[in-house]
Amino acid sequence: MGKTLDSRPSRKRRDSFGMLDGFDEDRSSCSGSGGGGGVTQLTPASSSLTLIKTNGQVYTYPDGKAGMATCEMCGMVGVRDAFYSKTKRFCSVSCSRSYSSNSKKASILARLQGKPPTKKAKVLQKQPLMTKLTSYTQHQTNQQSGIKKSVTVEVFDWGRYLGDGDVMGAPVSCFKHVPMGKSWGDISEGIRVEVPNTDSGLPMKVYWIAGIIKLAGFKALLRYEGFDSDSTRDFWLNLCVPDIHPVGWCAAGGKALVPPQSILHRFNNWKSFLIKRLTGSKTLPPDFTSKVQDSLQFPFKKQMRVEVVDKTHLCRTRVALVEQIIGGRLRLVYEECEDGTDDFWCHMYSPLIHSIGWSRSIGHRFKRSDVLKKLDGQVDAPGQLFAKVKEVDQSGAWFEDGMKLEAIDPLNLSAICVATVRKVLADGYLMIGIDGSEAADGSDWFCYHSTSPSIFPVGFCQINSIELTPPRGYTNLPFGWFDYLKESKCVAAPVGLFNKEVPNHGFRPGMKLEAVDLMEPRLVCVATVTRIVHRLLRIHFDGWEDEYDQWVDCESPDLYPVGWCQLTGYQLQPPAVNAEVQSAVSRQRKKSQQYKGQKKSKPLCSCISLSKNTNVREVFTATCKMPGSD
Repeated sequence: MGKTLDSRPSRKRRDSFGMLDGFDEDRSSCSGSGGGGGVTQLTPASSSLTLIKTNGQVYTYPDGKAGMATCEMCGMVGVRDAFYSKTKRFCSVSCSRSYSSNSKKASILARLQGKPPTKKAKVLQKQPLMTKLTSYTQHQTNQQSGIKKSVTVEVFDWGRYLGDGDVMGAPVSCFKHVPMGKSWGDISEGIRVEVPNTDSGLPMKVYWIAGIIKLAGFKALLRYEGFDSDSTRDFWLNLCVPDIHPVGWCAAGGKALVPPQSILHRFNNWKSFLIKRLTGSKTLPPDFTSKVQDSLQFPFKKQMRVEVVDKTHLCRTRVALVEQIIGGRLRLVYEECEDGTDDFWCHMYSPLIHSIGWSRSIGHRFKRSDVLKKLDGQVDAPGQLFAKVKEVDQSGAWFEDGMKLEAIDPLNLSAICVATVRKVLADGYLMIGIDGSEAADGSDWFCYHSTSPSIFPVGFCQINSIELTPPRGYTNLPFGWFDYLKESKCVAAPVGLFNKEVPNHGFRPGMKLEAVDLMEPRLVCVATVTRIVHRLLRIHFDGWEDEYDQWVDCESPDLYPVGWCQLTGYQLQPPAVNAEVQSAVSRQRKKSQQYKGQKKSKPLCSCISLSKNTNVREVFTATCKMPGSD
């Protein structure tokens, strides 16, 4: 080599796979002995040198960078001067010839080396990875530090709940409004990723390649390569957390790639094993991490002003300020509130929030604010940030005051009720009242757009075998629309005016997800899809009785895939497990239930107390705080 480097200190090095050389005799096999080469440790007396055997020649390894090369065909590490041809890309003539006839294998190896493949290797060019999500995750943690300190509920473990994969999780592609919701199509079972190796037996953090066995939302059931059909070490991870990477990330970043200790004995040449296993397989896109990071940026900012439904009078809106943003969910504080306690939670795409001036433009009731002028930093949220509704033509046959229909009761989302159009507004909006339970002043009328999936033509429930909730106090049972329309001297809204579009949403009964309890919209809970009627989903909150179920549209922004709370930093409410408490609550609720279809609210908010004298429709006005707050 021209120099004697006996005095140079010994150090471990990583080969083209990112595998560590020189741990022990067993580990050295991970660095590859195929192609006539390998790494051997010297005796303790000469441990400052590492010997490289290449084609029968013995060379010293000077510095881990200069003078070394890796064969792009077989992966053998050796001295560059001993390699074939001027380019020094191959260790032998046979490897050079094999390369041209085996581009797939060469592509896999190049990716493992963290190098861009040549033109012959028809795979995507390796792009540099963007900044990890760590900084963003830390930002979210800091943003909620005041909240999390008061959290006493243990973090819910979706992995244990999902078990070995028999339980289905709704695919991320079902939720277009969530991070990666529109970019998830290429993520599927069989994809390989590089993840931390928790079975290495080593003091430092190392990685290994794993394959996706099952997907449940953002969560993936993974199995380390080499375990084959052995599922004993399978584990669940969120694919969007910082510690999951495309194949090749370890080599590109100089990280150690080490096989699990429990299967180390199964193969003598792990490099050949990986090439064979990874040929023809897929990994995450090179820009996956940056896409996740970009999708976690939201257009709404703190101190933006919006119009939102007044939770004390559903028939009107009020001005509120954006106080907090988590995963696209907004904590809104009503403008007149000085201490920040009078708040309301909803998603930024919720039909309950609008731009300033919306109420005046369509003729909706509005509570004027006592605040005379904006404070510094406050700005009206731009109109383009809000969800758009479909334009409708109201010039011909249209809804009229007094027309009858069926509608989901916003104060009892488990019930579809007999309802009436109380007022026709502009731009296709309607004020709807629930028959038999309306306040005299109309303060509990609520606004639905004519294209809303929460209103239905007369007979919808009967056709789809859904129990229709009759008007409160109605005695001519069983309820029949023909008799009711005749008695009330009203007409049914024409069927042609209702939204009949049913998207190919992808939901199936039994799928798990995370869903907002719309009776207490600060809470996101573990839930299951139990029934599907066209685009309507019946959502059951795990551990709770069926009377707390909710009818929700398949495109509702209040539904999220498994793992959404973990990704965004929102607190997830676990299934109810205390049967004794739930039974007591159920008995209390049955006492207070005066008619079928009255509001049912899970007793998770201490500010809500029910008794037989409680006006249950007023429970909606209770002040709700952020999850985990006192």
